[in-house]
Amino acid sequence: MSDLPFPLLSTIDSPADLRRLDVQDLRKVAAELRDFLIDCVSKTGGHFGAGLGTVELAVALHYAFDTPEDKLIWDTGHQAYPHKILTGRRDRMLTIRKLQGLSGFLKRAESPYDVFGAGHANTAISAGLGIAAARDLAGDSYKVVSIVGDGSLTGGMAYEGMNNAGLLKKNMIVVLNDNQMVSLSSEKPNLWSIHNYFNEVLTHPTYNKFKANVWELTGKLDEFGDRLRAVAHKLESGLKAVMTPGMLFEALGFRYFGPFNGHNVVKLVEIFEHVKELNGPILVHVLTVKGKGYGPAEQEITGMHGVTPFDRVTGQSPKKEERPAYTTVFGKALVEVCQQDRRVVGITAAMPDGTGLIHLHREMPERFFDVGIAEQHAVTFAAGMATEGYVPVVAIYSTFLQRAFDQVVHDCALQDLHVVFVLDRGGLVGADGPTHHGTLDLSYLRCIPNMVVMAPKDEQELRDMLFTAVRYGKGPIALRYPRGNALGVSLRPGFQELPLGRSETLRGGRDIALLAVGTMANHAMEAAEILSKQGIEAEVVNARFVKPLDLDMVRDVAGRLPVVMTIEDNVIVGGFGSAVCEALQSLQKADTPVKLHGLPDGWVEHGTPAELYQLVKLDAAGIADTAASYLRSRQTHGITA
Repeated sequence: MSDLPFPLLSTIDSPADLRRLDVQDLRKVAAELRDFLIDCVSKTGGHFGAGLGTVELAVALHYAFDTPEDKLIWDTGHQAYPHKILTGRRDRMLTIRKLQGLSGFLKRAESPYDVFGAGHANTAISAGLGIAAARDLAGDSYKVVSIVGDGSLTGGMAYEGMNNAGLLKKNMIVVLNDNQMVSLSSEKPNLWSIHNYFNEVLTHPTYNKFKANVWELTGKLDEFGDRLRAVAHKLESGLKAVMTPGMLFEALGFRYFGPFNGHNVVKLVEIFEHVKELNGPILVHVLTVKGKGYGPAEQEITGMHGVTPFDRVTGQSPKKEERPAYTTVFGKALVEVCQQDRRVVGITAAMPDGTGLIHLHREMPERFFDVGIAEQHAVTFAAGMATEGYVPVVAIYSTFLQRAFDQVVHDCALQDLHVVFVLDRGGLVGADGPTHHGTLDLSYLRCIPNMVVMAPKDEQELRDMLFTAVRYGKGPIALRYPRGNALGVSLRPGFQELPLGRSETLRGGRDIALLAVGTMANHAMEAAEILSKQGIEAEVVNARFVKPLDLDMVRDVAGRLPVVMTIEDNVIVGGFGSAVCEALQSLQKADTPVKLHGLPDGWVEHGTPAELYQLVKLDAAGIADTAASYLRSRQTHGITA
């Protein structure tokens, strides 16, 4: 696996092996585990900084608790690489995030130690409480531990879970892995507001002067001084209880312990051994450092949150001359739009870098809002701004906007509020897998009354769609674009407003109409070239709009061409192809032969985008083969119209 020696770690194939060691050996296990993690991820890429911060925590939890009988529920699964290594997957770590390899997140089908799947944040407390309730109904007695952190306590669902846990009083432990991260911003990671308050209190000069004076005085009074110190310690604990997050957690019904050094593995074991015998909801607050133990990751907290393969010594990834990412194109376009229109603001849910809003934060910070990992709040916050005449541009990953579906419906669409939704990571995103693929957005947005849905074929059209969306003014409007690099088309200065619900024909043909949405239009153009060499002339239409659909275009191709094929990197159920079939029905052309080609009614696993699009036949060759096979099938059955 590596030239680095891992004499203890190599003997640990399960947590049972870990628990056979002396507790003092855990420091060496943690050191080897950290080195092993650095070695692996430098070769494979993947989530990095968060896992380095949970090394000691994972070791202590698996040592103190009888896993998998006791249940560990990790929030935001990218924290859990050390957990994977300790639970029998050490020798498969070089396959992580690769096709048919280990998932980069928690996955129940992968291991009995992955108690609850987690690719999104805020789920561990609610899931843990549900598991504890099921345990009690079944008359079992295992321990339940939910580990939250890396910003996941900024989401409202975590507090909903805690509130309910405090009322039900089930025996469960919540471990707050507090690494101060809320926003993945390379400019200035926002601190968790409660942690800010905690730090302000415990670092306040008056508090620390009082503490220092008491300790100095009592140190001179021998036995009596020891007694005074004990009283002072109780006083300090009492002050912490009312001046730190302990007060909040106690109010929610939890017994609060902490904060503790999350990198002292022996002390952590002692703490967990103590609290696991207590009844009721317990919260253990540990302080960790994201990227702990690897200098470049500690210095570049956001830059090394998720990484491509890198040089272990320097921490640098090989530099490539690449076309700009769609995310960058969008982010810079939004700055231009904001410069032209003072009403426009940008909103992100803890992903300013990932969504491109970091550019707005740099140029116009007063027009930039980062609300933390709280997508529901982000959407309703935007709706509130829209009521006052502003035009909020809510930039959220496609898969994360799923979490705020009701807010999109109830708070935006129902009230005809002009909120612009920009969905990054539409389609198949690659190595992050099914928790992050944006495969449902065309369906879940299209079914909302009063919603406009569009997707650009390239970066120029992305700029124009953003401008069109901001100018729209009649209600909610959404556009989605893929992860990765743009096509490299030259960008003209300024913007062009697109006519609502109008497509464009990219290529004429006589044998089949390929109606494609978003970047699938480019795949369709390549497929048409392949088909042309087979004597099949395909017309290619860039639909642009999924809703409202271009009915004139649908009527035209249905009248001129013998067969229609729709192409989308969205599930077929309820998506673009469904919209075309509905349109044909309304146009009384329901007998038009239509082949729907898109993503299956199932989950696509992780791999590179190229591998995945080939797997589902949405690359150019797959599209051409699907179209040709459909035409041959009709000819075989003697169907000519």
